[in-house]
Amino acid sequence: MRADRVFAYGAALGLLGDLLLGDPRRGHPVAAFGRAAGGVERVLWRDHRGWGALHAVVCAGSAVALGTAASRLVRSSPAASVALTGVATWAVVGGTSLAREARAIGRALQAGDVEGARARLPHLCGRDPQPLDADGIARAVVESVAENTSDAVVGALVWGALGGVPGLLGFRAVNTLDAMVGHRSPKYLRYGWASARLDDLAGWPGARLTAVLAALAGPDPRGAVRAWRADADRHPSPNAGPVEASFAGALGVRLGGTLSYGGRVERRPVLNASAGRAVRVTDVERAVRLSRRVGLLALGVCVAGRLLTRGRTS
Repeated sequence: MRADRVFAYGAALGLLGDLLLGDPRRGHPVAAFGRAAGGVERVLWRDHRGWGALHAVVCAGSAVALGTAASRLVRSSPAASVALTGVATWAVVGGTSLAREARAIGRALQAGDVEGARARLPHLCGRDPQPLDADGIARAVVESVAENTSDAVVGALVWGALGGVPGLLGFRAVNTLDAMVGHRSPKYLRYGWASARLDDLAGWPGARLTAVLAALAGPDPRGAVRAWRADADRHPSPNAGPVEASFAGALGVRLGGTLSYGGRVERRPVLNASAGRAVRVTDVERAVRLSRRVGLLALGVCVAGRLLTRGRTS
């Protein structure tokens, strides 16, 4: 079986598995990778960019090598190749868990349980929940849904289409390393620099595809494009900017502004400020539905792109 068909069948199977099963409660492969990366960090950590770069190469390179070895092991069997791609896709995407956590917070807010929503928010993002009221929590959820649609679904599919199982595992490894050491804390400012830059590079194509698909799938395509063009470059993240701006315009809301991470206050530009309204609790469900549509469209685009590329080179 051709590699493009292996990816098409395997990626569809993996997304179906994510839809039906979500993430496992215990023994998640990404969690196992995180523990291994933490062990490497304990050995290598120095307050130096070079040691951080070595950490990124060792951890991400190991994930790519594992994917390459597994793919070679099963390449003589089409069924096993499809199954491996399906399992790898299921392991690295997280659309169902993203939707589940967002909806759990939305239900708590709808019921007036702001404290319950605050307690649940750290399961979804790293914001400090205590300063947030109901609408502030809802805004944090919508922003997290937008960004993680790119990181946890679309970006993985893009790299799966480009690199098969090694691409899937490598992308998730890079994204996980960024979450672990890529933030701007005193401990990781130098050590995590390489992981953060590598994540910016790996996330670039998926973020742009996510922004395009959010515009196409959202209720206000023109608003999404307008907000993307006007505000994406004002966001401190080169990849979260286009995604959050496009979601903001598509949903007709304002995102960004003041937020707090680990006691550190950041004042970010407001996205879609001129045309959007403040986020409401009901926008959580709207964001989740848009995220779902974007994920399905991304599967179609990545499969079609892989098939067309194969057709032109054969």
